[in-house]
Amino acid sequence: MALKLGVPKELDGEQRVALVPDVVKRLVKQGLEIWIESGAGVPASASDADYEAAGAQITDGDRVWNESDAVLTVAASKTLRGQSNRLDGLKSGSVIIGFLDPLGDLDLVKTLADKGVTSFSMELVPRISRAQSMDALSSQASIGGYKAVLLAAAALPKYFPMLTTAAGTIAPAKVLVVGAGVAGLQAIATARRLGAVVESFDIRPEVKEQVQSLGANFIDITFEEETRAEGGYAKELSQAAQEHTQKVLTEHVQQSDVVITTAQVPGKKAPRIVTEAMVEGMKAGAVIVDMAANQGGNCAYSESGRTIVHNGITIMGPDNLPTTVPVHASQLYAKNLSALLKLLVQDEAMNLNFEDEIIKGACLTHGGEILNGRVKSMLEPTAV
Repeated sequence: MALKLGVPKELDGEQRVALVPDVVKRLVKQGLEIWIESGAGVPASASDADYEAAGAQITDGDRVWNESDAVLTVAASKTLRGQSNRLDGLKSGSVIIGFLDPLGDLDLVKTLADKGVTSFSMELVPRISRAQSMDALSSQASIGGYKAVLLAAAALPKYFPMLTTAAGTIAPAKVLVVGAGVAGLQAIATARRLGAVVESFDIRPEVKEQVQSLGANFIDITFEEETRAEGGYAKELSQAAQEHTQKVLTEHVQQSDVVITTAQVPGKKAPRIVTEAMVEGMKAGAVIVDMAANQGGNCAYSESGRTIVHNGITIMGPDNLPTTVPVHASQLYAKNLSALLKLLVQDEAMNLNFEDEIIKGACLTHGGEILNGRVKSMLEPTAV
């Protein structure tokens, strides 16, 4: 009997879909049975007819959740939270794959473990070369960095490029990108393509060459502590190091027309980089796009999901930028899932080989236990 993979509708304004028709077609050829909840792909421009043509079955949400061998989602935590009946109805041994917010929604993690659900969190896919094709955090962050620049360009009351006209020459906009991870690098590349003068800062000195290769200036700040965490992420800095960073960056922030901040530390509140004093000293009409607003914000005054104007400075706190580019975001995410499924599915059956470091790393809960050590330690009572 073919393994049944179900794709439900997403909730809370999420426009991405876990599988797109092109990927469905390949999975069906591999002998898998794909069930798509009716209308699931519409926000990402994929109709029920498109899925049927690819070989999927269109069905209702109850069947997807209750009868699939594995449910493939995008925002799994939001979907389960938004439909309590789905969470209550999960059966022991069922499989869920998606963004589960493992470091932010510990109650959900505990519930999944208690119910005996096997869950794979896309946030936990190890950042190793063999897993690059499965790295959904990177594929979605790249889209976020691109869209952040477009938002800034639309809000800025200036041109981005230098223009020479009969009426005179217009100087290019100055853009500062804080954080040179995947989102930051894409933001740099996009701002450069739009003609801006770009500079960037990151606490990890090894990204300097990448920043410069994109045509941006790298702001060098010397630290007396380790700034790189496991997996290539930025490490949370000490208070003294954060204050030193803010002091050096103040002049750069206040000379910029646009500041885009992308600095996040997994499982932690986002570091405050742009202070109240920095904002007060910025040019009138300047724009800040805080991509970390949903984790507390890199910028003073930013609010998740809102755009505010403070003393003439526009401060944007977009929440979930990838969902605003749902067609390509879904295509990339579906390919990430497809790559992971190559490991998880062998001979048309689930293959939970926990000797494989990718499977072991991405698996959040299984057999009534929480497998991720960091998440598990966060749920353990602190010794007095």
